[in-house]
Amino acid sequence: MTAELDPILTGPGHGTLSVAAILAETARRHPDRVAFHVGDAALTYGPLWDRTRAYAGALRARGVGPGDRVAMLVPNVPDFARVYYAVLSLGAVVVPVHLLFKAQEIEYVLGDSDATLLVAAAPMLGEALPAAAAAGVPVVTVLVPDAHVAAVPAPRLEDEADAADPVRTYASVNPLAPATVLYTSGTTGRPKGAVASHLALVEQVHVTLLDTADIRPDDVVFGGLPFFHTFGQSAVLNTAFRRGAAIVLLPRFDADEALALLVKHRATVFTAVPTMFLGMVQAAARTTDRPPLKYAVSGGAALPVALLEAFAREFGAEVHEGYGLTETAPTVSFNYVGEPIRPGTVGRPLWGVDVEIADSEVEGRIELLGPGELGEVVVRGHNLFKGYLGNPEATAAAVVDGWFRTGDLGTVDAEGIVTIVDRKKDMIVRNGYNVYPSEVEDAMVRHPAVAQAAVFGVEDEAHGQEVHAAVVLMPGRTATAQEIVDFTRERIAAYKYPRVVHLVETLPLGGSGKVLKRELVAQYSTPAGERVPG
Repeated sequence: MTAELDPILTGPGHGTLSVAAILAETARRHPDRVAFHVGDAALTYGPLWDRTRAYAGALRARGVGPGDRVAMLVPNVPDFARVYYAVLSLGAVVVPVHLLFKAQEIEYVLGDSDATLLVAAAPMLGEALPAAAAAGVPVVTVLVPDAHVAAVPAPRLEDEADAADPVRTYASVNPLAPATVLYTSGTTGRPKGAVASHLALVEQVHVTLLDTADIRPDDVVFGGLPFFHTFGQSAVLNTAFRRGAAIVLLPRFDADEALALLVKHRATVFTAVPTMFLGMVQAAARTTDRPPLKYAVSGGAALPVALLEAFAREFGAEVHEGYGLTETAPTVSFNYVGEPIRPGTVGRPLWGVDVEIADSEVEGRIELLGPGELGEVVVRGHNLFKGYLGNPEATAAAVVDGWFRTGDLGTVDAEGIVTIVDRKKDMIVRNGYNVYPSEVEDAMVRHPAVAQAAVFGVEDEAHGQEVHAAVVLMPGRTATAQEIVDFTRERIAAYKYPRVVHLVETLPLGGSGKVLKRELVAQYSTPAGERVPG
């Protein structure tokens, strides 16, 4: 006889956990520690949390509550943290939007996430306001100067915060409740909203601090990675704040400015994508000034071993490379600080995270391979996302038998060291940003002279990968590579459009009629095509 299970055994329980506690607890314990260095100014944790509570009060007065999605378009300035933690402190879900998105892309995110509000910084309003109007989503602003208030058709959150009652503290939420929705789109289709829980994000921080990275309260961490992205959000903002360390903010990366700021504020940890490492090595050739770095962290794309070694020589700091995805909060594996680094690998899995290699050709189930065998990297653990918002089919395809299928090819050796052999089948990673060919192709073929377009990535020393396109023109029509690029650039974010265009007679096709992009990659991996500036 089967006894009826007690609801206590099957229910969600009474435990709570909030990402907002990362700021709130550090502010309570260490209110006078520096949270942000912004140019010559320093902002401490106590005042930062106080203003965050006021922002939360203003959002609450607007009706924002548990489960509501609030989108934000804010660069790496203190207001990112204020808005981010304010939304989370209400039990609402924060939807950071890529700062380079155009209006049409922003509109899609607002609609797909069912956002109830958009918080947009002044520099983003040109794209944000028409996007929000088209999506029917109200807008509040930050950073609009007093002199321009009358010209902006949206209220300032700062003014509403001044008039609101601050929240006392952060709301109680279940550890598995959604905290963020970050948009990614794999290799095909429209962008998908990957939903992360409070547990996944907080546990990521704790595992990082306990095992993988040596961050201490007196450390100064580089804050040039965009906070709207999972890498900057988790590995820099949340991790540094949990430890009570300081972050040097840089809203837009410039290598010479970054080096000067790191020297000025005596930075000890440099976390960045490969293009930033290249820029720093180049900047180092123009000055003898160096910050007292303990180590550096690289992610977002494969870091060439030669560049890793050049950075280590110039700055006297080892580079620890890791691997992760938006769906994994983000870190999966890492070359642990305190252990010998293994250049060319992405290190060992995090504590509580299993990484295996599965047969990439088997669909519908996970068939694990042995040590050293090449296959698809699959992951399970506390870091996994809750799924893709409103897209159960995509979630079911991505999470099979409890494992997340990354779509990346790699190996795991007998010692558990993970090596990524290839990126997702078609995805391009330029400057650490994912570029999805189908989205770019869709924009390109809207040009009246373009009959076909195949977008693919070619390895590039400066950008990790460069976006190339092979284009077949309509019969009787003419267009230059530059005209096609300009047309495309107006319709998608700046990091996505192709810099190298090849005008061709035909595209290589397989038996099923599918474009053979690997042939295009092989053909154009030597200098060819028409490169455009940018």
